[in-house]
Amino acid sequence: MSRSLAPRSSDRAEPLPVEIWVLVGGAFVIAIGFGLVAPVLPQFARSFGVGVAAASAIVSAFALMRLLFAPVSGRLVQRLGERSVYLGGLLIVAVSTGASAFAQSYWQLMVLRSLGGIGSTMFTVSSLALVIRMSPPAARGRVSGLWSTGFLIGSVSGPLVGGALSGLGLRMPFVIYAIALLVVTVAVYLALRNSQLAAPEPVGGLRMMSFREAWARSEYRAVLWSNFANGAAIFGVRMALVPLLVVEVLHQTPGMAGVALTVFAAGNIAVLFAAGRYSDRWGRKPFLIVGSLVCALGTAGLGIADTLPWLLATSFVAGLGAGMFTPTQQAAVADIIGPNARGGPVLAGFQMAADLGTVLGPVAVGALAQQASYGLALAVTGALLAVAAVGWALVPEPLRKRAEPVRKADGECDHLCGADGADHQLAGQDAEVEHAVNDAAGAPTADSPVPPIAEPVTGEHSVPEVGSPERSEAPARDSIARKPVAHGGAAGRDPAEVDTEPTARDSVAR
Repeated sequence: MSRSLAPRSSDRAEPLPVEIWVLVGGAFVIAIGFGLVAPVLPQFARSFGVGVAAASAIVSAFALMRLLFAPVSGRLVQRLGERSVYLGGLLIVAVSTGASAFAQSYWQLMVLRSLGGIGSTMFTVSSLALVIRMSPPAARGRVSGLWSTGFLIGSVSGPLVGGALSGLGLRMPFVIYAIALLVVTVAVYLALRNSQLAAPEPVGGLRMMSFREAWARSEYRAVLWSNFANGAAIFGVRMALVPLLVVEVLHQTPGMAGVALTVFAAGNIAVLFAAGRYSDRWGRKPFLIVGSLVCALGTAGLGIADTLPWLLATSFVAGLGAGMFTPTQQAAVADIIGPNARGGPVLAGFQMAADLGTVLGPVAVGALAQQASYGLALAVTGALLAVAAVGWALVPEPLRKRAEPVRKADGECDHLCGADGADHQLAGQDAEVEHAVNDAAGAPTADSPVPPIAEPVTGEHSVPEVGSPERSEAPARDSIARKPVAHGGAAGRDPAEVDTEPTARDSVAR
């Protein structure tokens, strides 16, 4: 018999819902807009006659409000639903960004950017919650990779577009970003308005997962530390120290610092989508452990780089490692929450860990670089990532396979049970009933190598001939087919009573 070479259905990529692509596109546009504003923001603040420290405080105010408002955003998601919080956050950022273009003083800009930080954490937490809830359970890593890739490409493209628009002045990027956010808000509203996937769940329709419940799981504690190290090393130290390293140690132009950051992003893009996709098949831990170690190696290597090619090579290695664990972290959080629960506080805690690392990392590691050396500072940063890898090696795999559930003695599945677990239990009950019916009726079953020989049944007490394959099965079958009778058998009873009494086999068949 020829063996088919067609791929199995389980190997084919499951089509993703349209709503997922809308959120991925929204993340891309938001990232481009943020890349437009970020390079000009310090200069815009300085135009009001303030010093460098005050100009930097504008950036810190945005990050600080994200950190402080994250728990509130999580509670809003629990109470109002992901879609409402997402659209509300986009509108807050759009209005505050557009108003920033018309700011007349430093303090007006400070207040508006702080409001933008509140809106930013609202749509960040809610968009991740939406992605988790709408993603097929078997494609969470692939979706996380898509979402992260869209955001990363937008972040890389934003400064390039901003450079091309630099001749329009310092205020125009804020106007363009505000318009882009309004367009995304309208597009997301139209796409999710009648969506069954994004529709708010009825009261009691979804289980609410609290932060304390998630904290009780070692996988969640591991992902919090991992995301803290990610925020410190990737979003904090890399952005703060690498440009200084390029200029002050390697004596290159400031433009080469941008090249080094772009090379890091290229390493990210090279593996980001593939890592998310294959983590759905092979599990999260391999990518979390290996990715953290590779990024740790590349980050520590930056500190001993004495030439520009060495710096670019280590930046690319660090980017590869970050690309392996960034989408897998998000997928791991989705695995912890599951598709049948709403985990706003859980997602808020996950985001806060990265924001805390972003705020503390540059300060602590920058002080270490100033007091000791860049090499020691970047080695300590790499050590944070290495500790995260060790943490992941010690905890269970977050991804629970659904294909081969392990049945326990009490009938429960050895995996996270929601609607999926109920399906397994119902399917198992149906299979047991069907097996009992087939066995009682003498029909061949899927696991019987030789079908039983059919014997004519003339009465309920017919006995197979000696040597028949059914002879050895008769006691077991009789125990299912007939109800035990009083001493003396049916002979001492009314035949009508015997004929009309329902048997156990009848009750099973019915």
